[in-house]
Amino acid sequence: MSKELAVPLSPSASTSAAASRAARLLRPAAIVLAGSLFAAACAHIAIPLFFTPVPLTLQPFAVLLLGLLLTPRLAAATFGAYLLEGAAGLPVFAPSALGGVAHLLGPTGGYLLAYPLAAALISYLWRSSRRTFAFAALSAAAGDLLILACGWLWLSMLTHSAQPALAMAILPFLPGEALKIAAAAGIAAGAQRLRRRGI
Repeated sequence: MSKELAVPLSPSASTSAAASRAARLLRPAAIVLAGSLFAAACAHIAIPLFFTPVPLTLQPFAVLLLGLLLTPRLAAATFGAYLLEGAAGLPVFAPSALGGVAHLLGPTGGYLLAYPLAAALISYLWRSSRRTFAFAALSAAAGDLLILACGWLWLSMLTHSAQPALAMAILPFLPGEALKIAAAAGIAAGAQRLRRRGI
């Protein structure tokens, strides 16, 4: 019974295969890094509110948009990396007296820790749908509700009171969140239309 002989790759073929593998690894890493930098930029667009320790920021918009544009794995990895960058002390979170891990344990920790799961959920729902504006908005809304719910639960534990936490963590942000959902859904639906046209 004859055995096939393995044909050794030429040096040029080996180099080409190695370069291809490196490119496959570098592309996701570059996407994750760029996404975390985008989230950091959005976090620094912040308006403090006198009646709540939670500032009004564009961070959730970054979660919604990247959740709609990336795969579930890349979306979760992006915000996992974002949290690690913040925990390491890099200035990626909204401006605050707290920094590093202390920021994650502060009043906004619930929102932040929900980001990887919310981004993955948005991506999964969007990619399982017909990818129209309505489905993009519904997917983004589901992720946004998860973020708000986690933020509220976290603040409720810190303040030992659910009702005041509701007024500080969810209700003031609903109009702004609706605008973020609409904006992210519009961008994602527009990008999907361009892909269908081969642009």
